[in-house]
Amino acid sequence: MRLGVLDVGSNTVHLLVVDAHRGGHPDPVRSHKNPLRLAELLQADGSLGEQGTEALVASVTAARRAAEDEGVEDLMAFATSAVRDATDSAAVLAEVRERAGVDLVVLPGEDEARLTFLAVRRWFGWSAGRLLCLDIGGGSLEVAGGRDEEPEVALSLPLGAGRLTRERLSGDPPRPRDVAALREHVGEQLAAVVPRLLALGPADRGVATSKTFRSLARLDGAASYAQGPRVPRNLSRDGLAEIVERLAGMTAAARAELPGVSADRAQQLLAGAVVAHEALLACDLEQVSICPWALREGVILRRLDWLAGT
Repeated sequence: MRLGVLDVGSNTVHLLVVDAHRGGHPDPVRSHKNPLRLAELLQADGSLGEQGTEALVASVTAARRAAEDEGVEDLMAFATSAVRDATDSAAVLAEVRERAGVDLVVLPGEDEARLTFLAVRRWFGWSAGRLLCLDIGGGSLEVAGGRDEEPEVALSLPLGAGRLTRERLSGDPPRPRDVAALREHVGEQLAAVVPRLLALGPADRGVATSKTFRSLARLDGAASYAQGPRVPRNLSRDGLAEIVERLAGMTAAARAELPGVSADRAQQLLAGAVVAHEALLACDLEQVSICPWALREGVILRRLDWLAGT
């Protein structure tokens, strides 16, 4: 079966097309990305308004047509924090459904964490033992931990790289005191919830997913993504500390020249690095393994599980 997953995130509208069957490895066929940066279109009152709605309708319409061209038989479409947090979310979803012909499902943050955890578990297998999974998006940080396919704890915090950049890092490069304040803010947010994870016992493997973590791992010496998804990649806490200091003194344009850093993510990479470092500190992780599967793959795997049971 050819499946399509349409992910409307804070930064990008991403269509992933895969060929999949029960018990098989979902094989990617095509990937279509539109760097919409939806969160930046939010109005002062927290709504997406006419401009944001029009941009989203156009992008989702283009993705639906691409899915049709690719022969997608089953399109699963979901939205995360940017649409979830918008004060006019219901009206926006109705417009997308009517005009783009796509029924977007808004995922709660905890469901994001659960589905990402499922993808990570399937990638590393049961031999990985107890997992602790971190995923930094544009609007939120998802954290989950456990021994099974369903995490024992799944959390979502408003610590996305894009959100924190907009709210707390205005300079280019930002002022040192703003970076210090951001560290403190992130540390306080994590301290309020991480004890629930640590109460599960020590993790056998810390795992990180998302573009932010992949870019940071590249800066820490990991292999480029061009070498394929099965090359082991790690990101160390000590390496992150050095990366934060390095990025803090650079402009966004200078960061975009670094290996593995795209121009559209360069502005928010420092905030992502701060969140990553503080998360590893709070979770008592010396390093994390980078998993190429994340939320989109989790959605596909859950769908295949459901189809197998019908």
